[in-house]
This record gives sequence, structure tokens and C-alpha cells, in this order.
Amino acid sequence: MYWNPNKECMSRDEMSALQGKRLHKIVKYVYHNVPFYRNKLQEMDLTPDDILTIEDIVKLPFTTKQDLRDNYPFGLQAAPQSEIIRIHASSGTTGNPTIVGYTRKDIGVWSECMARALTAYGVVRDDIFSVSYGYGLFTGGLGAHNGVEMVGAAVVPASTGNTEKHAKLIRDLGISGIACTPSYALYLAETMEQLGITRDQIRLRVGAFGAEPWTANMRREIEERLGLKGYNLYGLSEIMGPSVSYECQLQNGSHVNEDHFFPEIIDPVTLAPLPAGQSGELVFTTLTKEGMPLLRYRTRDLCSLMPGVCDCGRTSVRMTPITGRSDDMLIIRGINVFPSQVESVVLDMKEIAPRYLLVVDRVNNLDTLQVQVELRQEYFTATFDTPAAIDELSRRLALKLRSVLNIGVKVVLKAPNTIERSQGKSAHVIDNRNIQ
Repeated sequence: MYWNPNKECMSRDEMSALQGKRLHKIVKYVYHNVPFYRNKLQEMDLTPDDILTIEDIVKLPFTTKQDLRDNYPFGLQAAPQSEIIRIHASSGTTGNPTIVGYTRKDIGVWSECMARALTAYGVVRDDIFSVSYGYGLFTGGLGAHNGVEMVGAAVVPASTGNTEKHAKLIRDLGISGIACTPSYALYLAETMEQLGITRDQIRLRVGAFGAEPWTANMRREIEERLGLKGYNLYGLSEIMGPSVSYECQLQNGSHVNEDHFFPEIIDPVTLAPLPAGQSGELVFTTLTKEGMPLLRYRTRDLCSLMPGVCDCGRTSVRMTPITGRSDDMLIIRGINVFPSQVESVVLDMKEIAPRYLLVVDRVNNLDTLQVQVELRQEYFTATFDTPAAIDELSRRLALKLRSVLNIGVKVVLKAPNTIERSQGKSAHVIDNRNIQ
């Protein structure tokens, strides 16, 4: 099922030609409207006429989140303010937020891309779809909302918070689809179980999950507890928001809407382009955006691009799941540690709930890593009053973590529901080292 088969099933030659035309146009647009890019290109002795095909993209400079912060608030905006109809901002924790303005055409493109994703998931006009990403400056809520309305399904703008009421609405309204973070999906499942709402009382069948990395084990956990099929949804506010890429029903990688967002994979250290299939840092160039176009934006997300055509019929390039980030990587005693590595181990153990917290500290000039996890209720009831069982489980988890991380960790087993829940993106790391 396609929303726009002319674009989703375009031949590679046609797509490359379209991308080349759009790249030339967008470079010319920012050259004349964004002093930051004009200065960058002039420093490199480049003009828009040097960028004629999509292969010429490697000549262009990279853009980083720091560039957006340095040009706060509107220094990278290309469209005149009179054409901007919406402004979003990133949820960054340090420095200035990244401000992103959208024109009416941008909102239309965004809605179209989200409609492609939802249609790929099997959403139809008869569905009732709950959007449980946060509304407001975060792009998730309104981005998914517009896509649901474009498809013609009924949208329930639940946002986050008031989860008990939301759980009851899912049952009482017969809500069939939900868009939220994977963490919130699990929190919602826990809330339903506490309220006595069972799977046979709800009609959920489609979940659009994104805004944070999640593993195959976490997907199975959500699907089993909510009785739906979970699909990956990827986006970032600087490029557009949710729907930059999406899974089809075959779930073999996420299709990039590459007629609007051109993806590259680079080595995060050398910045050299990497071939398809090789893992590195994901880079995007916006090909049609008017409000704030970006050239070769370094997302810091780590993944690879998959060669070949998907059996679903879509010809767009696919990206693998995000395995981590090049900028939130923890360096502990010289070892690179990603929270997603810990998650993969935690979710592989039947006794452990899909909740964890990494606490990094420095004791006597030595970095330490503590991994806090929750026992599932049935194992907590059976074993938590048995010291030998606790010690054995802690030992097994510590050994598994060491084999994956190549570093020793201290495991702390906790009772169910004692690690703080998040109704948005989960915070999985507390770093007390005060590294400057």
C-alpha cells in the first residue's frame, strides 16, 4: 500500500536526476539567502554552478548543531519571516536551542511524508489514531498529527501525561493506532495492566514509535503487551521532524523520503563518505525545504544505508536502526560505551524489565559504571527475598555486560516500578564526573 507511488517507487535513475536538480536549486537558494552558507561556499571557492548533480554533494561543507546554535535564533533561516507559519525548537540540554522555521510548503511536504509512513504501516481512513508524542516546540506531536489528518484517519491529540485517562480512551474509543516513544508505549502498557485493561478489551493494531533508539527485543515486548505491530519512525527537528524515514510492513530497514532528504554515511572522525552497507554517522541534506534548508547536516546518529530494492516495491534507500550516537557516547576508562549496548543485554534477559539507568562516576580518579535495572514482577516476587538468587542474577548480568562492553560494571537490581518513568524521551544516563 502506497501513499505516493510515483515518488516511492521511482527508478534509481529518475530519483538521482530529481535529486540533482533539487540539490542545485537548494544550493542556489541558500547561497543567495543565507550569509552563513554563502560565506562557507566562497571560502571553498564554490558557486551554485559547481553543484549540478547529486554526486557533487561531496563538494559541499558540513553543517553541525553548533552552527545552528551559533546562528541563533534566525541566522540560518532562508525564507523571509513573512513566509514562516510555524516555529519549532529542539529539546537540547546545553547552549541555545535550535530554532527551525517552516513555510506553508514545508508543512505540506512534512504532512505528505508522514502520510507515506502511516500508509506504509497500513493506516486507513477508518482508523482512530492517538498521537502521544509531546505537542509544542517538540516536532513529534504536530508532525504526526498532520500526517494522520492527511491520510483521513481520526486523530486523538492525546500528547503525554494523564496516562490513565489515555489508557481508558484507548479502550473506550476503540483506538487502533498510536504514535509515541517506545518508552511511553511500555509505560502505557504498565498503566493498562494496573488498571485491569486487558489486550482483548482494546483494538490497537499499529504503533509508530520513534524519537529514541529501541531494540528488536523492546519491539517484541511492546507488541506482546499492547497487541499491535510496532513500526520504526525516524526524524529530527533540524531536518523536518518525524517521517524522514519509516518502515514498511516487511520491516527490513527504514525507507528514507529521499526525494526530500538526501542521506549520506560518513566516518565521524575523518568525515570521509562511506559506501552503502558500512556503518557510520548519518548526514542529511534537505532538498526541498524553504524555511531553514540544511546542507550535509551531521545528525550524530550511527547507522548504515542498505543497498538493494525492498520487496515491498519501494525503491527508496533504506537505513538500518540507529545503534547509538557519536556525540552521546560515553568514554569510560578509555572504552566507548553506548546506552543501546546495555539495553540490548538487559532486554535479552527474561528476568529483567525493559528499564535501566546508567550512573557514571569518578572515584579516586577512576571511572565507575553502575547499571541499575528492575526485576519483572513475577521474578521479584519469587526471588527478591532470596539473597543467593539475587547474587546469581547480578553476577550473570554483570558478566554479560562485561562481554559486550569490555568493561566491568556494578549491577544494582531494583524492585519493579522504582526507576523513574518518562512520558517523553527516556533519560538513561546520569554522568556525575563533571567532565568539561
